[in-house]
Amino acid sequence: MNLQRYEQVSQAADFASFRQGLIDFAHDLDFGLIAGVLAFQHRGPGAKTEYVTVSNTPSAFLEAFNDASNAKRDPVHQHVMRNAAPLIYDQSLYVKADAGDLWEMQAPFGYRTGLAVSVHMPGYRRFLLGVDREKALPKDAVRLNRMIADLQLLAVHAQDAAARLLLSSKGMDNRPKLSARQLEILKLTMEGKSAWVVGSILGISENTVNYHMKQLFKELDVSSKPHAVLKVMELGLL
Repeated sequence: MNLQRYEQVSQAADFASFRQGLIDFAHDLDFGLIAGVLAFQHRGPGAKTEYVTVSNTPSAFLEAFNDASNAKRDPVHQHVMRNAAPLIYDQSLYVKADAGDLWEMQAPFGYRTGLAVSVHMPGYRRFLLGVDREKALPKDAVRLNRMIADLQLLAVHAQDAAARLLLSSKGMDNRPKLSARQLEILKLTMEGKSAWVVGSILGISENTVNYHMKQLFKELDVSSKPHAVLKVMELGLL
C-alpha cells in the first residue's frame, strides 16, 4: 500500500478529508465500503458506550446501520468491541451466531463479506475499522493476510485523527483543560504518594498540592482522589 494513503488519513485536516482518505484506501484494497467507528466506553453503573461513525454507508441502509439493537446482535461488532484480533466475516459467521437475518438484511447493500479490526486507545476508547464488499475474499492466504495487515496499519494511523476529528465533529470533545502541573500532581498521587511527598518532589508546599487537588476536583466534577484518577484516565488525559 502506498505510504501516501496512510498519510492522507493520519494527517487529514477535517472530517471530509478524513472520510475521503478512508474511502480511497478501501478502494485501493478492492472494497467498496468502509466504516470507522470511535467507541467511547464510559465507566460506572448503567454507563453506556457512545459511538461516532465515519463511513460511506449507502443512504438506504443508514437507519439499520445505526440501529443499536442490531449492533448488539451483530457478531462482527461484538468481536471488535472485545477482541483486538482481526476478523474475517461472511454469511457463515452470522449463521453461527444465530444472526443470519442480519446478514440477509445487509447483503443487498454490499455487506456480504469483509474484514474488521480494532485498536485500543487511551481513555477507554476503541477505534473500529471495517471494510466490506459483495464478492468473495481472495482464497490465496498471502494476499488475504496482506489485506488484513494493511487494514490494521491503517487503523493505527487513523486512530489519532479519528479522536481529533470525529469527537469535534459531534461536539463531544468537551474535556476539561488541565494544566501540566495538575496532571503531574495527579500522576504522583496515582503512585500512592501523599500530598507532603508530592510537594517535596515538585518543590512546592503541601498546601499548594492540596490547593491544586481541590481545583482538579472542581474541574473534573469529582469528590475524591480515586474518582479523579479514574475520570482523567477515562477522558484520556493521563
